[in-house]
Amino acid sequence: MESSIWIEKYRPQKFSEVRGQKDIVRRVKSFVEQKNMPHLLFAGPAGVGKTTLALVIAKELFGPGWKQNFLELNASDERGIDVIRNKVKDFARTRAIGDVPFKIIYLDECDALTREAQQALRRTMENYTSATRFILSCNYSSKIIDPIQSRCTVFRFKPLDPEDINAIIDRIAKSENLKVDESAREALIQVSGGDCRRAENILQSCAALSNTITEEMVYSLASVARPKEVKEVLNLAVQGKFSDARKKLLDTMLKYGLSGLDIIKQIQSNIWALDVPNRKKVELIDKCGEIEFRMTEGSDEYLQLEAFLAYVMLSASGADN
Repeated sequence: MESSIWIEKYRPQKFSEVRGQKDIVRRVKSFVEQKNMPHLLFAGPAGVGKTTLALVIAKELFGPGWKQNFLELNASDERGIDVIRNKVKDFARTRAIGDVPFKIIYLDECDALTREAQQALRRTMENYTSATRFILSCNYSSKIIDPIQSRCTVFRFKPLDPEDINAIIDRIAKSENLKVDESAREALIQVSGGDCRRAENILQSCAALSNTITEEMVYSLASVARPKEVKEVLNLAVQGKFSDARKKLLDTMLKYGLSGLDIIKQIQSNIWALDVPNRKKVELIDKCGEIEFRMTEGSDEYLQLEAFLAYVMLSASGADN
């Protein structure tokens, strides 16, 4: 959710401020120092610094007038061939302003470009290399055609480590005078899953309610059930208390406003904590995948979740015999 005020407020302005991608930053920084770089392809999950690093490159290269030499397009909104033929080509064919010999075009979510647009893009990248460098960003590099990948240096971003998320939380808490207790930190790290943007958005939502951030607030505003509540549902099913497990599951979903897909993903991550043999755990993971697929295909989520709880109960009782 890029509309968050904090996303822009706490976005790194220099290479030294970028968290969690040390190897990538080191290699990209060497390009910038030489004022020469190839086309770049940033691939990786959401909220790990792809757009931020592209902006830092532009600011370090061009200085205060970076906006004159930097074009940012979100391909998920503008994904047709006309965008490549018009906007991109018009910007690419003009010379850069200043002492850097090229401009930068940043195409965010370029895996949403149609194949025709990608074919047009490959020719544009080839024809205007002398005046323009492209930075392409995507979640799935497999959706980018091979001719474009071969023209780029590919950097694969990883989710941020807990210590990196913690450092970001510390910086924001200090600037905004927030008190974040240890359990709330752990909840933010778990809920964000290495996604810095998600962590900042949740923290901002919590700060709107109180300067003291608690675990309960984090889980409530993130629309995620607390792990111990999910474990309780599973343990009730393992103990053969099907009705209690079903009631607890429904109460948890209503309390946090969770969909069937949300809860099945949380169930899957908590299965390894169950007191059943490892083989049964593997079977339950496999069943989670089946249930998730059925929900995606349009099956009734409550019926599927009840079926899963029934399977857990039967599987556990079979393990005891």
